[in-house]
Amino acid sequence: MASSGLKLNFWESGPKPGEFYSFPGAGNTTVPGCGPVRHTLNPMVTGTSVLGVKFTGGVIIAADMLGSYGSLARFRNISRLMKVNDNTILGASGDYADYQYIKQVIEQMVIDEELLGDGHSYSPKAIHSWLTRVMYNRRSRMNPLWNTVVIGGFYNGEGFLGYVDKLGVAYEAPAVATGFGAYLAQPLMREVLENKVEISKDEARALIERCLKVLYYRDARSYNRHEIAIVTAEGVEILGPLSSETNWEIAHMVSGFE
Repeated sequence: MASSGLKLNFWESGPKPGEFYSFPGAGNTTVPGCGPVRHTLNPMVTGTSVLGVKFTGGVIIAADMLGSYGSLARFRNISRLMKVNDNTILGASGDYADYQYIKQVIEQMVIDEELLGDGHSYSPKAIHSWLTRVMYNRRSRMNPLWNTVVIGGFYNGEGFLGYVDKLGVAYEAPAVATGFGAYLAQPLMREVLENKVEISKDEARALIERCLKVLYYRDARSYNRHEIAIVTAEGVEILGPLSSETNWEIAHMVSGFE
């Protein structure tokens, strides 16, 4: 049988003797083909603090509407709060693109659940538990979702407020705050909650608005335009955009930080 004249070299793209093999799609590292695949490790457009407080009969969370491109106040009308369903709300700080991804996935989950028509819906605890698994899974794959998420809700007659960060660290608390709010606003919220057994909806909103004003004064990545989401037995209400009353008359007296 005559040869076709074609030479088949099965090792043409394979490893060569005495050399490292560079796997297709591997990132550029010192040793080709070795090391982790590089993903979203540098957030681009980010949002700052999200605040949350439980009150008698519900939960309130709030976040400003600024998207910062590095230190540039680039986008000034973006929402970082979402209504999950009639008993759950969610707010996220960190990378805005990753928040949009989380929002898209949750919205599809809610649609799929509603299509079953069995009368059940996701509870706040269920969304919180699911997010802990998602965040930890992505962190373990060295491809984290660069967000810290606050989940609030009112289900079966009781309020729920939970926190999940990009590592999968999660907890529940009467008051939670992310970003700079963990340092500036959390002490203010705890001071009020520790001195009262229960607080009303109006007291919780006044506390949140006070904390947002403090963050606007002290956090360089904050902005005086915010949204407030409230969930009670009646359902979810998202208020905004809103602005705080501010006073800068003594600003010229602040010196020594140049």
